[in-house]
Formats: sequence, C-alpha cells, structure tokens
Amino acid sequence: MKPVHKIFLTAFAIATCCGFITQAEGEEMKQPEKIILPKPNLKGAMSVEECIQKRRSVRSFSSKPLAAEEVSQLLWATQGITDARRGLRAAPSAGALYPLEIYLVKGDGVFYYDIENHAIIKNSGGDMRSALSGAALGQASIKEAPASIVICAVRSRTTAKYGGRGNRYVEIEAGHAAENLHLQAVALGLASVPVGAFDDNQVKKVLNLPSGTEPLYIIPAGHPKTPF
Repeated sequence: MKPVHKIFLTAFAIATCCGFITQAEGEEMKQPEKIILPKPNLKGAMSVEECIQKRRSVRSFSSKPLAAEEVSQLLWATQGITDARRGLRAAPSAGALYPLEIYLVKGDGVFYYDIENHAIIKNSGGDMRSALSGAALGQASIKEAPASIVICAVRSRTTAKYGGRGNRYVEIEAGHAAENLHLQAVALGLASVPVGAFDDNQVKKVLNLPSGTEPLYIIPAGHPKTPF
C-alpha cells in the first residue's frame, strides 16, 4: 500500500473513532426538506353559510402563487389536528382510524403533509403539475392551478377493523375532507374544483406513493381568474 493511502485510511479511522464522521450525521444530511407551516387561523371573516352559498367548481386559475398562510389553511382544513390532546382531525373518521394521507403538488415540487407537526415534507423536486394533469386525462385545471391537493388513503387502516365495509367509510371520509377544503378555499377568496377522473397508477408514479397508498381525489386550488 502506498504511504499516501495509509495516511488517508489512518486519518479516516481517527475521525470515525473520535466521532467526527458518524452514520447518524450522514443520515441527517439525507433527510428530506421539511417546512413548518404557519399556524392556522381559527377565526375567519366569512360565515359557513356564505361559504356554502358561494362555493362553485372553478377550472380557470390565475398564475398568482398561494401564500404559505393559504397553503397552511387549506391543508389544515383538509386533515389538520383540531384536538391535540386526543389527536382528532378536521374531518370525521370511522373509529378515528384516519386512513387519509395528503399530498401537495406545487410548481416547486411534490410535498407530503406531515399532519402531526403541521408541516410539509418535500417528496420530490421539480414542477410535476403537467405530469399530474397528464395522469388526470389532460385536465388543464390541474396544470394551471398553483397547487393541487391530492387526498390519498391507506385503506387497510380502516378495513382491518371494519372489513369490506371499511372501504365505504374511507371514501366517505375523503368526501368529508374534500368539502372542508372547498369551503375553506371560498373563505380565503380562493377557488377549487374536485377531480375524480385520473389513472391511479400514473398518479402513484407522479407522487411517488408508498405501497398500499391509493389516490382518491385531486383538488386544484388557487386564485380564480374571475373573482367571485
């Protein structure tokens, strides 16, 4: 072995033994980007009744991006924690089993909603809105909107207790969460549209979903081109 190689290996061994190079540090460097969201506002300027009256499916959005506060509010309304002591969420869930998982697709990447910490974790970089639109039969609203929230589910969390009937409960729960999102969008002066027509497998690839997680609902949201 050449002397320079011996010196390098000796230095590496000393650094490792002294704790300068550790596996934990290497693992920490590989952790995905995590963004803590602003705290949700628990009081709005618009009544529930007015939100219901104004809610419409809007498929044309301006290019204005969503503010961090708007993203925070939409995700919280969809599946955020509303009772920290008991871990209860914004939408009701059969047996409080919470099978839903929420993903956010924006111009700067695909993000997973970390419900417990009210944060988003980057799943992949790059603008995947066109790819998601392609997976949804080319629906332009998904490509045009500054963000799409994708409601997914791990059905086994619910079916393990309720059997086949649990599939119905999961889909009902997705509807609860989606309506929360639509009404919250109106309260913020935003628009949204429910999308159910898409190729499941293609959406799974775009979002890089783990095994056992199934997309149920795509909801583009943003500022409407024509104000309400």
